[in-house]
Amino acid sequence: MSIQRISLGTVGALALGAAVAGGVSSSTVLSLLTQAIIYAVFAIGVGLLLRQNGMVSFGHALFFGFSGYAVGIILQLKLMPAEAAIVLTLAGMALMAFLMGLVIVRVPGVAFGMLTLAIGQMFYLTASRSRGLTGGADGMNIEWPATLFGVAQSQLLKPASIFLLCWTTLVLVMLLLTLLLRSRFGSITEAVRDNEERARFIGIQTLLPRAAVYALSATVTGLAGLLSALNTGFVSPENLHWSLSGVALMMVVVGGYKALWGPALGAVVYFLAKDILGDFANHWMAIFGIALITVIVFSPTGIAGALERLRKGKKTLPTAKAPAGH
Repeated sequence: MSIQRISLGTVGALALGAAVAGGVSSSTVLSLLTQAIIYAVFAIGVGLLLRQNGMVSFGHALFFGFSGYAVGIILQLKLMPAEAAIVLTLAGMALMAFLMGLVIVRVPGVAFGMLTLAIGQMFYLTASRSRGLTGGADGMNIEWPATLFGVAQSQLLKPASIFLLCWTTLVLVMLLLTLLLRSRFGSITEAVRDNEERARFIGIQTLLPRAAVYALSATVTGLAGLLSALNTGFVSPENLHWSLSGVALMMVVVGGYKALWGPALGAVVYFLAKDILGDFANHWMAIFGIALITVIVFSPTGIAGALERLRKGKKTLPTAKAPAGH
């Protein structure tokens, strides 16, 4: 994919978001779409780790909830302006995840997933029991200021405005990740993922790139947590629970992780299914589970993989030959 096509795609995506924000008048629909976009960013973070490191994390809800708690506590204690708190939270979380990654990415396979699960649950229990600091199991309200980055809160939190903010964030995250993964960094991490021993043999330092991918994945997930905290003005221990990581993994599997946009598609499908099936069945998750199993069996690369195969199939269809002349 050329830079020109990437630029045109980005402009088109931003224009589509503006059209949806201006064309949808229902606050309920915009609210549903906003939640889907926030979880699309979350799923991209989880999918990035699987795509570049080949690792499955059951504890990425740690970063989703931690970012909201960190900003909420900083604002509650009035330590700095909200804008500085957001930047510091993302930078601090990236550093924390990188240091964690230096240790835990050494653990292979299922053990890595169990380790991320254990770390995430440790933070979940800490947040649940630290009533004085985090509000305990009741959660905490986030005291956002009247203006944020020069925009009045009353204007920013309008359904159309918050949707457009989340959509723009999603598009820019995908743009930056696309450019990054097209660079030498992307090639190195893919080489390490495919054959770490061979990568070491040709002189590639394997630990630092894997830890960097883990930190990048955590930062994207933390950004989704900040968007969620801004959208709801609230954060609770449920934002840290492993089940939220499981939901994000379902989105990644349904959408497909080999395409960067696959997890985002999976998040949209998940929320649409939740909304539609929830009106007809109390056990909508069981129905979605059947759909998940169907996707895994018939299209292991998810919906994105199926669409990609369909696109390539159309391109390679043989053209009819003209009859030979007499």
